[in-house]
This record gives sequence, structure tokens and C-alpha cells, in this order.
Amino acid sequence: MKVNGKCLCGQVTFSAEVDESRVMLCHCTDCQVQASTAFRIGALVNSATFSMQGEVKEYCKIGTTGARRMQVFCPTCATSIYSYTPDNPAPVYSLRLGAVEQLRQLRPALQIWGRSALPWLPELTAIPCIMEQDVVAKSLSPV
Repeated sequence: MKVNGKCLCGQVTFSAEVDESRVMLCHCTDCQVQASTAFRIGALVNSATFSMQGEVKEYCKIGTTGARRMQVFCPTCATSIYSYTPDNPAPVYSLRLGAVEQLRQLRPALQIWGRSALPWLPELTAIPCIMEQDVVAKSLSPV
């Protein structure tokens, strides 16, 4: 599937070919911290199918195996775009799908680092859900 996206401020845009069987949720603690949430959704994409416009910054994280992992993000709004292992002779990018316009069409095919998954995730459907932010603001207003 051809996908395209942009960072929150719009200074970085990108497109790629995503194999839908390679869409995954990562529950590792690094992804939880970097995404500031319970997991990150991404897809492994061949770097040859990826194009990007705009300047980005990179941060090098040393993984549990000792491998270097480069995190690529917008320097203005800090939206994660992708990550890669610079020592890999055949670059594959882990495209961060939160900024992809076609996100609703990309169903995860795999979950990784399940041992780090938050224990309450299976219970999400039982938690009340408010459908819009303005309703939340009204419901949380002082009485």
C-alpha cells in the first residue's frame, strides 16, 4: 500500500510503500517512552520505497543487544518519522505510522515485545469512551 504522511507542524512530509503484513505494535519500554503512550505502531519498509522532504534530526539509542538504533524525528514538533539500524548493510526503516494519513487502513499483523505490554490493555473496551474532546472538557469541569 502506498502511504503518505507529515509531522504535526507539517515541515516534514514523506511517502513509502508499506507491506500490510509488516505492520506491528511494539510494546518495548523504549517505544513506550518515545511515544509517551502504551505502544507504538509501525511498519518495516524498504528504504528504497521511502522518500522524505524536510529537515530531520536523529538520536542514537543503544538497544538491549548493544546495537545502535537511530531515531529520526522533526526538530520543530518532535514527531517521530522512522528509525533504522545504521550498521545494517540493507537499510530497512521502521516507519512510525502515527503520522500516516492511511493509518485507519493499516491493521497490525503482529505485536512485539509482548512481555513489556501494559497489563490493562486487554481491558480497554470495558473502559468508558468519550468520543470528542469538548465533551471531555465539559465532563471534567468543576461543578
